[in-house]
Amino acid sequence: MKPIIFGCLGPTLSDHERAVFAKHQPAGFILFSRNIQTPDQVSELTQSLRASVGRDDVLIGIDQEGGRVQRMTEPHWRKYPPMKLFGDCARFDIVRAETALEATVRLMSDDLRRVGINMNCAPVLDLPIEGSDDIIGDRAFSEDLRIVRELGRVVLYSMPSYGVLPVIKHMPGHGRALVDSHLELPHVKTPYQKLVETDFCPFRKLRHAPLAMSAHIVFESVDPDRPATLSPKVIQQVIRHEIGFEGLLMTDDLSMKALSGGFSERADAALRAGCDLLLHCNGDMSEMKAIAEAVPEASDILQRTIEERVRQVHIKNPRDRQELEHDFTVQMQRLKEKTEEADYWNS
Repeated sequence: MKPIIFGCLGPTLSDHERAVFAKHQPAGFILFSRNIQTPDQVSELTQSLRASVGRDDVLIGIDQEGGRVQRMTEPHWRKYPPMKLFGDCARFDIVRAETALEATVRLMSDDLRRVGINMNCAPVLDLPIEGSDDIIGDRAFSEDLRIVRELGRVVLYSMPSYGVLPVIKHMPGHGRALVDSHLELPHVKTPYQKLVETDFCPFRKLRHAPLAMSAHIVFESVDPDRPATLSPKVIQQVIRHEIGFEGLLMTDDLSMKALSGGFSERADAALRAGCDLLLHCNGDMSEMKAIAEAVPEASDILQRTIEERVRQVHIKNPRDRQELEHDFTVQMQRLKEKTEEADYWNS
């Protein structure tokens, strides 16, 4: 097994993809809208991905946050609300927001479990700052630390009970980025102590998450030369020590334009900095081969940890689907009473 999570190009695997995956044995895979058509098709794809590496202990992930980041959506799956809707409600009634969010996470996780997906790159724990780029925006719960912490906790502890591993992101915080890291490299100039008191705080409170995703952002008060994903200082001093995160740290997508250099160099730098897993999303075979050939085998400890994480979320007796649907409908109606002006209800 290699410490890599790869994407694939389409709704089915090509023979070339099967051969490359069989040879390099990635730890997992990630799906995007280009891979999604129908429930039966997604189930067949996840089965094919597992078969390509000959293992059941495979991380198969997706970004299913709700709102504008939702790979599985209508007509075969519900259109879930953005997380900001729950944060807006929490300002008036935190219990109602938590209850509706839990019902949402349960149903969403059941959607994923049913098609063979066992990892969701959510929740977003970033704290959006006024004037920052909209790449986070309504994906975040709130600008209120307490609300982010409490609603993040609901997602973190609800998902595994319904068959899915959560991935908190984007550690140690993406909310201050003035540009989109998919397109260019953001620099954050905020003093370190201010970051400790704000951006880092939700991650510190939820540091017991099983997995986290790094941010491709330069924090100039820690390491002015390298983005967090490639920075030993940020990963060791901030993520591991200040925040206290002990779970598996995954990079954000190595093909994003915030990073520079060849893909073998990116992969090597991320592992040397302290990331456990390398994420590459776009399905480009030449880029994937460059990464796979540069990366050593995963350690025995990492392989065992992944096996344990996957086993921990295996559900033998799933809850009745109709019951989950009913609970979601009731709780969302109650939420609507507090957030009636939100765009979600009119879209």
